[in-house]
Amino acid sequence: MIEQLRQIEEEALRELEAIEEEDRLEAFRIAYLGKKGRLTAALKGMGKLSPEERPEAGKTANEVKSRLSGAFEARKREIEDRKYGAGQDLLDVTLPGRRPIRGHIHPITGVTREICHIFERMGFRIVKGPNIELDYYNFEALNIPKDHPARDMQDTFYVSENVVLRTHTSPMQVRVMEKQPPPVAVIAPGKVYRRDSDVTHTPMFHQVEGLLVDEGVTFGDLKGTLTAFAHRIFGRDTDVRFRPSFFPFTEPSAEMDIRCVICGGSGCRTCSQTGWLEILGSGMVDPEVYGFVGYDPERVSGFAFGMGIERIAMLKYGIDDIQLFFRNDMRFLRQF
Repeated sequence: MIEQLRQIEEEALRELEAIEEEDRLEAFRIAYLGKKGRLTAALKGMGKLSPEERPEAGKTANEVKSRLSGAFEARKREIEDRKYGAGQDLLDVTLPGRRPIRGHIHPITGVTREICHIFERMGFRIVKGPNIELDYYNFEALNIPKDHPARDMQDTFYVSENVVLRTHTSPMQVRVMEKQPPPVAVIAPGKVYRRDSDVTHTPMFHQVEGLLVDEGVTFGDLKGTLTAFAHRIFGRDTDVRFRPSFFPFTEPSAEMDIRCVICGGSGCRTCSQTGWLEILGSGMVDPEVYGFVGYDPERVSGFAFGMGIERIAMLKYGIDDIQLFFRNDMRFLRQF
């Protein structure tokens, strides 16, 4: 065994001395020092030695392996020195440094944080819920039974008969009211899903839902809260208006418009020549909803609202294609 190890060492050193190229060095390492190399193969015969022979053979094997490894590293440095210049660092520290690429807050994240901050200062609390929702919370408890025509407005992704990808963040209204008595003042930002895709719609987008319930809450409180929000997000001089609308879980309901940020109200393609742009839906919570959570509609009242964050961001920054938010184009993201 000892003679075999020394013979392997002699042959390896002779072969190593003849190597001049870097790529051949790796082949040498695998052939002699690798897991299936000649040295490893020789050591597998240790089990056949007598107990008296094994200590000396093991010592010789370790010495041979150490000498070969040292010779290999030395030869590797010699070849590299010839290629790159002896005694020189491969890294020239005098060259100008490469400035690391800095990340940027995505416009959707930035606008979401801004919206949340505005309502937090008004006393609203942030809550979050599941993206995969029960039909009960997404529809039924919001006064949208299975045969209700409003379900056609949602274009829902169904996971199963009673489980959906939530079509709005409104289920958080019911989930929050189930867990606490009034007063309630919450906003619920999150992702929502609908079967829709074009320059102004995507199958997944972001919403912020708001809910305030207490004694004596009026439609005037709704208008005041949302007007203050619009002035904070779009500027104090922004004109707003409320139009009657319909939502199954609010009555009365209204959509809120702002003066077109593109044309200033004179009329353009963006606002369909009306001079106004819709930014959110709102209304007083329908008393039927209180029945699902055990609130007394004779004692409390409240309002709810919901807005698409992509729409707010597009109007705030003058973005004309919603797909830009999802393309990860660094030229677009660096602007924010």
